[in-house]
Amino acid sequence: MSISLSKTGRSGLVFLVGAGMLWGTGGLLGTLLGRATGLSPVAVATCRLAAGGLLLVALLALSRRPWPRNLLAWRRIGAVAALAATFQACYFGAVAASSVSVATLITIGASPVVVALLEQVTGRRAVDRRRAATIGLALAGLALLVGVPSDDLDATGLLAGAALAIAAAGAFAAVTVISARPIPGLDAMTTTGLGFTGGAVILMPLALTTGITFEPNAGSLALLAALGLVPTAVAYTLYFRGLPDAGPGTAAVLALLEPLTGAMLAAIVLGERLTPLGMMGGALLTAALLLTANESRPRDVA
Repeated sequence: MSISLSKTGRSGLVFLVGAGMLWGTGGLLGTLLGRATGLSPVAVATCRLAAGGLLLVALLALSRRPWPRNLLAWRRIGAVAALAATFQACYFGAVAASSVSVATLITIGASPVVVALLEQVTGRRAVDRRRAATIGLALAGLALLVGVPSDDLDATGLLAGAALAIAAAGAFAAVTVISARPIPGLDAMTTTGLGFTGGAVILMPLALTTGITFEPNAGSLALLAALGLVPTAVAYTLYFRGLPDAGPGTAAVLALLEPLTGAMLAAIVLGERLTPLGMMGGALLTAALLLTANESRPRDVA
């Protein structure tokens, strides 16, 4: 029994690490798609949810997998749809109100903190000194990696951006906590496919205000397919699959692999240079991720 539990826990970590690394391609693919089509960030986000969700729905239909039959499963799917739309809308609203660095730093940085608080309040897992120190190390690394905004932001824009970013973090934390408890008859692929398709429908009216049409060509369609497949359909399916085994606290910290992978890809593909502080932040973030994985590793019992 102990060996089985150990393998289950390790597989959960593998799924979460895979999700975090694949998420890191989202910023690059979304940037390239925006450049190729002229779509606004919120329109790109809507296309991302729609492409990823519909791709999985088509796969579910082709495999003739039965649809969820109980009300609890459909409530979960509805919650994922609403929270995915809220996350995307609030995050890109934060970018528009403040800057990319402010939105990224607060949204991604606040998520593990909010998850830890939710687990503390609900009694699922206590926040001990070691866990608090690991989260603090991760946040310090993230701050150095992303950097402090250099733009001259007015107080109103900064506060609005921070508020929206915190709302985005709350949505991501909420979907992480609620999805950690499996529901009979509802798997990760079905949750992602139906939930994200619903999220795209919810987000569509907002995207229409900025324009969501573009002239398709081979390059833009390939980018859209890659954005829908890699950091969306596959990454979130892996995330929802690994959540029950590893737990929401571990999942929220390992999600910080996204900015680390994104920074490395931006340096390699887009030619962006990491500053010495950025490299130091990457090292601290890597150390925090390794500590989180080590703390979550199941111990075999004799």
